[in-house]
Amino acid sequence: MRTLNFRLAIDGVNDETLVVREFQGNEFISDGMDENGQTVFGYRYQIALASRNSGLSAEQIVDSKALLEVIRNGQVVSQVHGIIRNLTKGDTGFNHTFYTVTLVPSLERLSLRHNSRIFQQQDAQVILTTLLDEMGITDYAFSVRRTLAQREFCVQYRETDAAFFHRLAAEEGLMYFFVHEDTKHTLVITDNPEGFVKPGLSVPYNVVSGGAGEIPYISGMNACRQTEVSAIVHQDYSFKKPDYSFVQQLDGKEMDYQLQTYEHFDYPGRYKDDTNGKAFTQIRLEFLRREANTVTGTSDESRIQSGCRFEVKEHLDEVMNRLWLTVAVTHQGSQPQALEEEGSSGATTYSNQFKLIPGDLVWRARPQPKPQVDGPCMAKVVGPAGEEIYCDEHGRVKLHFPWDRESNMDDKSSCWVRVSQGWAGGQYGMMAIPRIGHEVIVSFLNGDPDQPIVTGRTYHASNTPPYTLPEAKTKTVWRSDSHQGEGFNEFSFEDQANQELVYLHAQKDQKIKVLHDKNQEVDHDETHQIGHDHQLTIGNDRTKNVGNNESSTIKVNQTHQVGQDRQVNVGQDETHYVKRNQVWTVDGKQDVTVSKEQTITVKENQTETFQKNQTVSVTKDQMQIVSGTLTHQTTGAVIHTSDTSITLQCGNSSVEMTPDCITLQTGASSIKLDSTGIYQNGTKIKLN
Repeated sequence: MRTLNFRLAIDGVNDETLVVREFQGNEFISDGMDENGQTVFGYRYQIALASRNSGLSAEQIVDSKALLEVIRNGQVVSQVHGIIRNLTKGDTGFNHTFYTVTLVPSLERLSLRHNSRIFQQQDAQVILTTLLDEMGITDYAFSVRRTLAQREFCVQYRETDAAFFHRLAAEEGLMYFFVHEDTKHTLVITDNPEGFVKPGLSVPYNVVSGGAGEIPYISGMNACRQTEVSAIVHQDYSFKKPDYSFVQQLDGKEMDYQLQTYEHFDYPGRYKDDTNGKAFTQIRLEFLRREANTVTGTSDESRIQSGCRFEVKEHLDEVMNRLWLTVAVTHQGSQPQALEEEGSSGATTYSNQFKLIPGDLVWRARPQPKPQVDGPCMAKVVGPAGEEIYCDEHGRVKLHFPWDRESNMDDKSSCWVRVSQGWAGGQYGMMAIPRIGHEVIVSFLNGDPDQPIVTGRTYHASNTPPYTLPEAKTKTVWRSDSHQGEGFNEFSFEDQANQELVYLHAQKDQKIKVLHDKNQEVDHDETHQIGHDHQLTIGNDRTKNVGNNESSTIKVNQTHQVGQDRQVNVGQDETHYVKRNQVWTVDGKQDVTVSKEQTITVKENQTETFQKNQTVSVTKDQMQIVSGTLTHQTTGAVIHTSDTSITLQCGNSSVEMTPDCITLQTGASSIKLDSTGIYQNGTKIKLN
């Protein structure tokens, strides 16, 4: 005759009178939900106890390790190790006090920690390991085939460690179960069927047997094929490849029994390359089709636990005699004879209800909802020590979020975060890089905390506006700040009525480039003040019109250079005043035309040098008046030509030449020469 009993041992509790009255346990691959809507992290057992000790306390039991054992014929056949999550103390009977405890894995402790933080350049396995290590969970193992990609920026945002753990694991297709031993329970995380335990268990099927037999058996199996999604299409976007669609499409398998038009499309697929996109799409399809081929059943084999792969044998339908994977199981155990002295009686019983899938398939965990960021949040631009501006080739910046307690507020505080600009096109648009210390407004693409984007900037108590407000409320300002120096550039508008002003300030240089025409119109005054040099280069013509006076003052030198002709037209008078010397050099001809009188006054000496001939043409009279001596000196001949007469006059003496004669006269004496002879006239005539 088979004997069966149950035993619970709690660390630190030495109570030989503590007995198990009954228990119910729910187990799942990864997480699930029990009949009360309670989340189950792998397994959860409700165990009813009785003890002659009425003084058992929460301090002794809660958060302690415990071991539940199923004993058949004096041998331990199955066990569940965990921690006591809670203790309920009930009534006290004739000799016993009743207690109820909940046995869960230490993994459930992660549900008691709530956090917001950032993981960078780490894969999911490293992140999950961090969560476990922080909680002091050391009994875990990974059996992962696929190389998990590094996550550039992965945020745990306002969620428990448990929620973050399960969300991340489900995204990567990671499943977990537990291996139980006397003193520990080991969390095993895997992504493939072979990662589940296969203890060499074979369970017979016996639908006709009644009562408790010597060998545990399966008493019922119900196979179900269910219509599920037939194909999946995922799509995503990356700004680094804006024209690439990142589409991934996969079809399900073994779908002869259903239509194949049930397509599941989702966006975003949460991947940025085809390798991860293909893997994530495969994982999602396997989840969507995980209920397509299942078996439910009942048995009294307590070794059927979640994550266990076992063989079914002796089934009438040979198709059922194969390897199966247990994805969920509910255990019930009752031990009424534990309280026989209080009138309880009956045999100890155990049974379970299980859910199976073929042993070569995987049971992907349900994708967990990702926290949605409820609206924009504030952040501070950060970077390396000593830098004022820190960005990459895309104009992205690093941020510190106020909720990130682990940030050092440096260039390691976040991933590179894109910055929205007022205008962005292909090699055109706006670019204003938020600087270190600036406060920015951050939104999140699709509400995803892993995809921040700077969408605004704002002032605060330390970073104040360029002008005092509200006094300068009519100003619209664009003011920059000199990098690694003091100063700023500014473009601003004053919009107060009758004070309107457009203001431009360049801290150093200003460059303006106009590829075609520039038209500038000033209805009133214009002032240009240049502290140093001014250079004007005109490639073609220049026209200058001044409606009234023009004044030009040059305190040192002025040089005019004209490559070809120059013409100056003056409507009335022109005056040149030269304080010192003036030099005119004409390499070619010079023509001076004066329509009326010309007066040249030289207050000191004048020298004229003609290196070749000089011709003076006077259409009427010419007069030279010399107050001193007039000297004509030539190394060649002197020729004076006149059509009428030439007269040389000196006091009372004169020489007169006409075409017909020459007359020399001084006082009353004269000599006349003509073609007829020489005529002398005087009081005395002397001849030697």
